[in-house]
Order: sequence, then structure tokens, then C-alpha cells
Amino acid sequence: MRQSIRLLIALAMLLAACTAGTPAGTEPPPPSTEATGFPVTIESGGRTLEVTEAPQRIVTLSPAANETIFAIGAGDQVIASDSLATFPADSPTDPDLLAYQPNVEAIVGTYEPDLVVMTFDPGDVVAGFEALGVPVLVQFAPATLDEAYAQWKDLGAITGHLPEAVALINQVQDRIGNAVASADGAGEGMAFYHELDSTFFSVTSTTFVGAMYDRFGLINVADEADVDGYGYPQLSAEYLIDRAPDMIFVTDCCGTLAGSFGERPGWDTIPAVANGAIHVVSDDLASRWGPRIADFAEVIADAIGESTATG
Repeated sequence: MRQSIRLLIALAMLLAACTAGTPAGTEPPPPSTEATGFPVTIESGGRTLEVTEAPQRIVTLSPAANETIFAIGAGDQVIASDSLATFPADSPTDPDLLAYQPNVEAIVGTYEPDLVVMTFDPGDVVAGFEALGVPVLVQFAPATLDEAYAQWKDLGAITGHLPEAVALINQVQDRIGNAVASADGAGEGMAFYHELDSTFFSVTSTTFVGAMYDRFGLINVADEADVDGYGYPQLSAEYLIDRAPDMIFVTDCCGTLAGSFGERPGWDTIPAVANGAIHVVSDDLASRWGPRIADFAEVIADAIGESTATG
């Protein structure tokens, strides 16, 4: 049972990406006037993918990649996005296009794609597309910001928008750096708990989400509980009461309300609950590795500021 829950949590983290567009507060990178650099060769999920020209009929089965493609100005090359890609409003989202259970024949027959972008390979789907002559770019969930940036570069290169991808990376790096600087070290040594759902699944510092908190010097109470290194340990109420986090972050995906933590037996002794340092984070921001990771960094910085002001 525990393994099944773990699988669902991991799958949710992988597939929750559904944003696209330039992060708030930045201008879109200017159109490229440089040579496209084709053919492009990219390592893709253990394969080598070579593309001779920019694809014009892209199907995205990775909402994080969909976000990035739109952010670098290549959105008009996307012919269809999976059911979770609900942002931007003009993203060509198909509610019947399921990233975790794609129908290869239906996708090819309906959209005639010249590129499919995926974040994992459920059941040899990649081989199915390739057998029908459709190239596939696989971008697994990154563990670090640098890995995410590398994926953005690959998306820029394969769509003919590499300069725009580089510009986007620079913009996001600046925003994250400014967010960390704005906290001015106030998060150093503060303990936090990131709640994925009401059964106390959390994330550790080895995950992409956890690594962002780590940039602020926050101490993740889930780290020492992850004895098998899975990255998404299930904690317990007793464990969390004992660890007494200074801040709690909860995603808005699963119906848990910030005000409900005080109703949990014994939780009124936790500093985060006693001081009202509970921060609701958009699941979109906390589970995706597209350009809005800068928004996530700014949310963390703001939460640190609020917690230190009231703590």
C-alpha cells in the first residue's frame, strides 16, 4: 500500500506541471535573429535525438516543457498540450490527452506531430512513437535548478529559439538570486515542513522542490526521516510535533486549509501553528520546473519575511 501511495505522489509531482508563459515581472525575450544551428543533436532519455529543422507540430506531454516552450516564444509551434497544461489560456490543451497514459496511435492520427515532448516513458510509449516515425524528446524531472536550465536550453535548441532560452535562464536566475537576497539570511536555521497532503507526505532537500528551500538556508524536517533516500517520505503527526517546525508550507492541491492545522491534536504546540506561520503555496509553483520557479522562490522569500516578523 505504501509503495502505491508513493507512486501516486511521485506521479503527481511529475505531472502537475501545467503552466506556460513568461514569469511575472519579466518581459518575453526578443525574437532571435541568429542562425538556428540545425541540425541539433540532444541526449534524450538515454537516446540520441537529432533534428534537422525546427518542428512546427509539437505535442507536449510535459506541462513543464509546455510552459518553457511558450516562454521562449515557440508556443505557435505547439499543436497540442496534455490535459494538465491549463496555462496560458491560449495553450492548445486537449482534455483527452493524458500524459500518464498517452494513446500513441490516436495522437499521431489526430495531430500528425513532428515532435513529442515527454517527462517520462509510461510503458514504452517512446518506442511506439518512434516506430511511427515521430521523434520524441524525453526530459525527466530534474533534481536541481541547473538540470532544469539545461532542459530549457535543449528546448530552445530543438525549437530554434536557443538565444531566447538563454535569455530566459538569465532572467529566472536573476529573480531567484534577488529573492534569496531579499530574505537577507533570515531563513538560516529555521525549520520547516512542506506538506503534500493530509497523510503527511513531504519532500526532502534532494528533490527539486526541496532544493529551492535549501537556497534560503531553511532546515527541512523531512530530511532525516527519508532513510531510503526516496525523496518523498511519509511522516507522522508525532514526528512533526517533536520536530516543531518554525514554518509550514502546504500546497493548495489537496483541500487542506491553513486554518485547519490548529485543529489537529497536539499541533498547537508547534511554533509554526502557534505563530500562524503557515503558508499556502500554489501546487503549480511547487511541483513544476518551468520558468515560474522564480515565482516559487519569491513566495518562499515573502513567507520568511512574514514568519520572522510575527515569530
